[in-house]
Amino acid sequence: MDYVPGPHQRLFKLFDEFRSFVGERVNTHKASLDPNCPRDFIDAFLIKIEEGQKNGDTIFTEESMLQSTVGLFFGGTGSVSHTLCFGLLVLLKFPEIEAKVHEEIDSVIGRSRSPGMADRSKMPYTDAVIHEIQRFLALAPIGFPHAVARDVHLRQYVIPKGTTIFPVLKSVLYDSREFPNPEQFNPGHFLDENGAFKKSDFFMPFSAGKRICLGEGLARMEFFLILTAILQNFTLKPIVEPKDIDIIPASSSVGNHPKPYQLRVLCR
Repeated sequence: MDYVPGPHQRLFKLFDEFRSFVGERVNTHKASLDPNCPRDFIDAFLIKIEEGQKNGDTIFTEESMLQSTVGLFFGGTGSVSHTLCFGLLVLLKFPEIEAKVHEEIDSVIGRSRSPGMADRSKMPYTDAVIHEIQRFLALAPIGFPHAVARDVHLRQYVIPKGTTIFPVLKSVLYDSREFPNPEQFNPGHFLDENGAFKKSDFFMPFSAGKRICLGEGLARMEFFLILTAILQNFTLKPIVEPKDIDIIPASSSVGNHPKPYQLRVLCR
């Protein structure tokens, strides 16, 4: 594909620029590395590289560190930004939902401080809205492929060792037995009859099993903090009538994402 003209060439160029950026950060970390006090992922990886060189272990290399660091950025920033953009679109479509979130933010957090993760357990409605945004979007409707490590018996089937499995996550996220009317956006899917947050084993936007997305915890934290900070300070206003807003996600080879839209934000 390097020799075929097309829009993917711009993607390759941007990827090379990003690798160069990460490479510069790696060099900066090398110059100030303290093995007794690692500051972040790159420091920890550099320490492992040094240990591997002493032990003759070639698993940890600078190239694998570069690829892993780039992968963390690509895997985290795109997924969180797409989900956040979709969440704002949903709130434009349903101003009554936004109003309830505003009310909960004012009650629990107020206006004098920034949101914190400790607030989430006290905000069941906001938490339910966030879960429903992720469920409805189904960012990765077909999860990343995995291979079974041994022969697996599943109901009346036998999955031979080494078989590649593609988990169809949307079939679970849109299961009508767990989520009545799954094609409709409804935060009530994650609330019990008393308005308390209700967990669901069917909620798996980050894939399933032991190989679940490594960034799940970070993504959950980012999405909650960023969305609540925006709604703490602003009211969202659509450019068109809410009834004309289309929240059905667009699909690509990568996954689902919100369709392009415009909005206004007003200070609260």
